[in-house]
Amino acid sequence: MPSGVLTASYIAASILFILSLGGLSHQEKARRGNVYGIVGMAIAIVATIASDQVSNLTLLIIMMLIGGSIGAVVAARVQMTQMPQLVAMLHSFVGLAAVLVGFANYVDPSVHFEGVEETIHNTEIYLGVLIGAVTFTGSVIAFGKLQGVIMSQPLILPARHWINLAGGIACIWLGGWFLDAGSVGEGLVPLILMTIIAFLFGVHMVMAIGGADMPVVISMLNSYSGWAAAATGFMLSNDLLIVTGALVGSSGAILSYIMCRAMNRHFVSVIMGGFGTTGGSVTGEEAGEVQSSSAEEVAEMLSGAKEVIIVPGYGMAVAQAQHTISDVTQKLRDVGVNVRFGIHPVAGRMPGHMNVLLAEARVPYDIVLEMDEINEDFENTDVVLVIGANDIVNPSAQENPDSPIAGMPVLEVWKANTVVVSKRSMATGYAGVDNPLFYRENTRMFFGDAKDSYEAVLQALS
Repeated sequence: MPSGVLTASYIAASILFILSLGGLSHQEKARRGNVYGIVGMAIAIVATIASDQVSNLTLLIIMMLIGGSIGAVVAARVQMTQMPQLVAMLHSFVGLAAVLVGFANYVDPSVHFEGVEETIHNTEIYLGVLIGAVTFTGSVIAFGKLQGVIMSQPLILPARHWINLAGGIACIWLGGWFLDAGSVGEGLVPLILMTIIAFLFGVHMVMAIGGADMPVVISMLNSYSGWAAAATGFMLSNDLLIVTGALVGSSGAILSYIMCRAMNRHFVSVIMGGFGTTGGSVTGEEAGEVQSSSAEEVAEMLSGAKEVIIVPGYGMAVAQAQHTISDVTQKLRDVGVNVRFGIHPVAGRMPGHMNVLLAEARVPYDIVLEMDEINEDFENTDVVLVIGANDIVNPSAQENPDSPIAGMPVLEVWKANTVVVSKRSMATGYAGVDNPLFYRENTRMFFGDAKDSYEAVLQALS
């Protein structure tokens, strides 16, 4: 392929990727944004295959068929509740690819640079491998926490900050050794040692972060994977990979900032240790007895209501109750009840998790509102249905300055006339903090699987 055509193809793909990000920022345009991204990636793949950079087309096509087949099977089988785990695992692949490409590029005998160009190229390799290694092991640990294979509570090692500082200093020293190496064989030693340290740092960093901070961790790793891809683009002199990596890295960083603002936390404080390092000061025995409710009672409350707000959480995803909730919503709207949804920015296990579930259940976009848009309306609401949410509706964030989640913006559901909380049990949320909402006079606990419970409510409404 002529270089001009290749450059034009990469520019077209870059534009489509930018349009894709713009489309994904709005629910109404998300489908179109996905199409832009798919077309852009198709153009990028075809242009790269046809470029002079590919020396073994047969091997490349075989690898693409294997990888594409695995991806298709995984995409067909994965549940929406497992989407955060899938995203974390995909991030790990990007990180591992950056590490392997970095090593391959460094030992490639056909790559020759001299003087300043050699220093710049080796710096690109070193940074790409460093970021990729941290991304790989950090994403694997995040996957384990999301999957429940690894405990969600943070694991804080003694003197962990000194350990991190020592690792950072060691990586800087090894970087100097790597850049001063006189041969590839000599340079491999510090590169391998740095990679091992970066692998360990990725494990240590994410293990110390609590489960309640997982949405931030996912977006943070998304950013890391983007910067690793950008570094790989510099190594390979691939303009599209540089642009794509920069887009992913910057958008992931912005998303991490938004998530931290939603939890009234600083990015550094998330890295230093997540929610749940200490317990809450509110316990069930101190707060009093809970008031349980039945499907018939919930249906009666909803039938007599004019304003209803539904607050979904990860429990709705686990129960796969979004379609049932959508049916209940439609049933109420048919009889004139104003039903809306309140979405907290960190509801679920990754940003936008609840929005995707509700879109899958065909809930109208115009009744799905963000926390800032709906928080003032709870005091004028007859019934609030909390479906499997916990920390994002915890009044301790505003009322208990000693709580680990003190200052975190939450949905102020307790201001409504009646709050119905659907949960399997009285277990705490990801932050490991008890929720005094459950014991308030205007709260009714609706125990059981959310899907089964609201199917019974729907039957009672009918």
